[in-house]
Amino acid sequence: NNGSIDNDPPAAMRYTEAKLSQLSEELLRDINKETVSFVPNYDDTTTEPMVLPARFPNLLVNGSTGISAGYATDIPPHNLGEVINGTLKFIDNPDITVNQLMKHIKGPDFPTGGIIQGVDGIKKAYETGKGRIVV
Repeated sequence: NNGSIDNDPPAAMRYTEAKLSQLSEELLRDINKETVSFVPNYDDTTTEPMVLPARFPNLLVNGSTGISAGYATDIPPHNLGEVINGTLKFIDNPDITVNQLMKHIKGPDFPTGGIIQGVDGIKKAYETGKGRIVV
């Protein structure tokens, strides 16, 4: 957030800070190895990574839900062990198909439980980025 055309100031640091747990700190352990580009932060007082170099696919494991400035996302969380296994298979074979990958990553893993009805919606989401999952 860089402020507005009405001269509102940028978002305060309290809105962009992160509270890191031990696992989150592990994600960023090698951030100083310059594997990603850094860009100015919201008020140009420091720099921050353009993307986070993570030691495991955190976005898939934790998921993400939100709406901001006309964009929306809803990525469900996945099982850490399944995601790691799928990642290892992807590293071994970058041309792995969605069907092959789904042998390792079965689908979302909702923390509140539930049974997913069918796999067609999961497969479509993995193939296209859009899908409908019935719980």
